[in-house]
Amino acid sequence: MAHDGARLGGAPTTAGGDGGTVTAVVRALLSAVPAGCTWLQPLTGEDGRVADFLVAAVSGHGKDLYNRGATRIGERISDLYPSMVGGPLWQLYFQVLDTGVPAELPDFRYAEQRAGIVADSLFEVSVHPVLGGLLVWWQRTDEDRRRLERTELLGSLGWAEYDLVTGRSAWSPGMFRIFERDPALGPMSRAEQSAALLADDRGLSETAWQTLDSGAASDVTVRMRAGDTVKYLRILSDVARDADGSPLKVYAVVQDVTAREDTRSAMERLSDRLRSREMTALAEHRLAAQLQTLIQPVPPEPFDLAGLQAVVSYLPAERAVQVGGDWYHAQTLPDGRVALAVGDVAGHGLEAANGMAHLRFSLVAWLSIGIHDPGTLLGHMNRLCLQLSITGTAAIGVYDPGTRTLSWARAGHMPPLLARGGAVRELDRPAGLLLGAADDVVYPVLTPTLQDDDLVLFYTDGLVERRCASTDAMLDQVKRALAGVSADPAAQPLHRLRGLLHHPSPDDDTCTLAVRVVS
Repeated sequence: MAHDGARLGGAPTTAGGDGGTVTAVVRALLSAVPAGCTWLQPLTGEDGRVADFLVAAVSGHGKDLYNRGATRIGERISDLYPSMVGGPLWQLYFQVLDTGVPAELPDFRYAEQRAGIVADSLFEVSVHPVLGGLLVWWQRTDEDRRRLERTELLGSLGWAEYDLVTGRSAWSPGMFRIFERDPALGPMSRAEQSAALLADDRGLSETAWQTLDSGAASDVTVRMRAGDTVKYLRILSDVARDADGSPLKVYAVVQDVTAREDTRSAMERLSDRLRSREMTALAEHRLAAQLQTLIQPVPPEPFDLAGLQAVVSYLPAERAVQVGGDWYHAQTLPDGRVALAVGDVAGHGLEAANGMAHLRFSLVAWLSIGIHDPGTLLGHMNRLCLQLSITGTAAIGVYDPGTRTLSWARAGHMPPLLARGGAVRELDRPAGLLLGAADDVVYPVLTPTLQDDDLVLFYTDGLVERRCASTDAMLDQVKRALAGVSADPAAQPLHRLRGLLHHPSPDDDTCTLAVRVVS
């Protein structure tokens, strides 16, 4: 084998005998090269055959995978990279040294079993015979490929090139993953891509080509068939042109955005359903409010009854979807007594409003035919609720201005509050099961006696029930308001009381009926 070199362990020499000068020059030149490059000198054994290679010079910016630079100078390749001995690059060194013809190794894989070093690295290597030695150019490709592969995998990305002159296409590995295509088949042809595009999206494809023709980059999202599925693909493309402006190549980056579009579609569907529900609830709220106004109009000011002055307040829940079945009734009867009632049908919306209308109009009808006993009236209401399959609560009282007695009964409802001279208490509570719970229920009647300027407050549970506060705390607050008003009966107590109690519940309707005993 023809070569110039030194024996194993000796200093490298070159033709002409001026080895030191040549080596110094080569080292100076390579130190300015911004790429991976080494100059190797062959080392011969005692038999005169090349046995190894000595690193005689290295480029200034070309560190090896162990991050070694100029420290490699003077070291043998077999010591620096023992696993390379006998391998394909090692054989290539001998081949170029023997033939004098440059050669390349485009995919040289270097395996290492050392901790802290990438176990499997890939390089592109070219070897040239120079000054009796070998000039080895190398570029590491595995890190760039790994970055690209990780980027494509994590981002569901791929890139493609289409040569408009030759008609050839090039795809990255990510493209084959996106289209679920065997890489052995090569990239899809334009005809295959066109066939994979959904017919409804072909207009978007034409728009993309028109955008490219205008000189701008294109960004479209289309649906394409990939395997047995349909995917949403975002395609960003641009065109490379020659000096005359003629298009030569199309470069495209493709991203599978199916998951994002599916999520967006699901959110849009959910948003549409919610919007539809909101509109339905708003329409229901308006209709129910109109029904409640027709069924039981609320006087804006205090009004007179026999021996009483009354004020009514009805406050719908703050939330539009919560329309309840609260109701009231206040009427001077033909015999001079006064009927007073409040109630609450369970539930919300039109069904509750419908139940409220049945109970209130039935109460008016029973009163009109002379049924005035509160217990009897509640018994009729209970049977009606059983027939309508609804439940509810109610409190009914009949006031006699002649005796100033209030006969009253309750069906699962809170007792009215009595305020007298700044003191407030609940009226004694008779037994009484809620309406619609059982048949043949008896509703006992109690008959307390009232005095001048007494305030009696009938109310529904929306006044004292809140999620943010206990019922007892809210009831105490109402009692304090009543006590303050009743302590000064001369200062328009009903006007003041209505203002103090005018606080809507966020979750339930509130109905109050307050009466004041007058001479």
